[in-house]
Amino acid sequence: MSSTLFRTKKVEQSILDTEEPEHALKKSLSALDLTVFGVGVIIGTGIFVLTGTVARNYAGPSVALAFVAAGVVCALAALCYAEFASTVPVAGSAYTFSYASIGELPAWIIGWDLVLEFALGTAVVAVGWSGYVQSLMDNAGWHMPAALGTRQGAEGFGFDILAAALVLLLTVILVIGTKLSARVTQVVVAIKVTVVLVVIIAGAFLINGANYKPFIPKAQEVPAGDSLQAPLIQLMFGWAPSNFGVMGIFTAASVVFFAFIGFDVVATAAEETRNPQRDMPRGILGSLLICTTLYVLVSIVVTGMQHYSRLSESAPLADAFKATGHPWYAGFISFGAAVGLTTVCMILLLGQTRVFFAMSRDGLLPRFFSRVHPRFKTPHRPTILLGVLIAVLAGFTPLNELAELVNIGTLFAFVVVAIGVIVLRRTRPDLHRAFRTPWVPVIPILSAAASLWLMLNLSAETWVRFAIWMVIGFVVYFLYGRSHSRLGTHEETTVEDVVEGHPHHDRPHPHHGRSHPDQ
Repeated sequence: MSSTLFRTKKVEQSILDTEEPEHALKKSLSALDLTVFGVGVIIGTGIFVLTGTVARNYAGPSVALAFVAAGVVCALAALCYAEFASTVPVAGSAYTFSYASIGELPAWIIGWDLVLEFALGTAVVAVGWSGYVQSLMDNAGWHMPAALGTRQGAEGFGFDILAAALVLLLTVILVIGTKLSARVTQVVVAIKVTVVLVVIIAGAFLINGANYKPFIPKAQEVPAGDSLQAPLIQLMFGWAPSNFGVMGIFTAASVVFFAFIGFDVVATAAEETRNPQRDMPRGILGSLLICTTLYVLVSIVVTGMQHYSRLSESAPLADAFKATGHPWYAGFISFGAAVGLTTVCMILLLGQTRVFFAMSRDGLLPRFFSRVHPRFKTPHRPTILLGVLIAVLAGFTPLNELAELVNIGTLFAFVVVAIGVIVLRRTRPDLHRAFRTPWVPVIPILSAAASLWLMLNLSAETWVRFAIWMVIGFVVYFLYGRSHSRLGTHEETTVEDVVEGHPHHDRPHPHHGRSHPDQ
């Protein structure tokens, strides 16, 4: 039985499946598109809010170092993702990589985990976007009826119409095509990065050097918690974290780490990239470098404009501008946040549908969902299904408590991908790797260890919810996935299928086999 649970899918077979006409996605993305996707999904409201909040509560001005530390941890994971995405350029990201290296059951678990993570992420971001848009509308004198407004702290029955409408609109854009999504993203990311740069440049003129003293404030012990809200590592070892001081930088790094989540979504678009071997590593590492730089600059500006102890909790950057006598920047920042969150939402939705599509093409979910649209060549069925489900979810619930599940899901994927790099190097040394992670196995081991450490710092409650979702995943796999897996039924794509069109077709498709990656 264990041999079927850990059966791996050959890399060559995964690539052949992507050529099968009915299940082939259109290749239209460049390195620039991928970098823009990465920046689009990584930079959300965190840059305007998290930079100041973390400085106030955990690290003071040394929050800039916390962003560098978190960026380094992400870079370790990004090096592993870059090797996999260039070696196995197939939709599905960590799910596909696990299937090729560790086995079917681990791959299913990762896929199941990513579907939940991206769904919750999309819904949480849509709800946040709705809040920003409503505050901009209130400033302009337009008020939403309470029943159609945000559900955050709302009483009685209601439906967040703006959050649901955003998800449905993005679903339509994703069905029409990935290149259209890339064009929309380019425009929105240009606006978002412009807002961030204006904030950095304007804020730089308002910096007061005295606010940086002390750069690393004196450490403060924090009492250890004993409830389910406490981090798991505290409950296991009674270890109490400290805020401020040198250790406070690492406490802060584990909080701001989640501002970097998203570069892994870039890997889900590998199959739609014209030259994945070259462009995937550039897109993943390039977007991470740009975002780390912007985060560090914003954190230096916000702590220089106002002393960290006086920064506000809810809108530190906007309020720092108000405190220095420039209130109109607050509206400008809200505009940047509202515009910026649309791309975060869209790229998370894109990532989720690609994982679902890849699992369905392998037979682990119903094959009905792996047919691509005859004209647009996008996975329209899972996109529509998931878009409608997430729109309903975002409309009825504020979801704040579930936001941490996104973090644990991503970190779990990082651990598995890091292990997968080591395994695939051992089992398939012959594979052509366009990008090679340096210093294997040192970097993958460091990546897995850092991710595991951050997972232990999440609350025990999040671990319980994560375990429940995993148990449901096991049940679905043993009731459906295991018996319908194409690998298990030996129903695999052959070169003849690719050249002649799908065997179930009435007429052959002699021109569907792609002989050149740019075709």
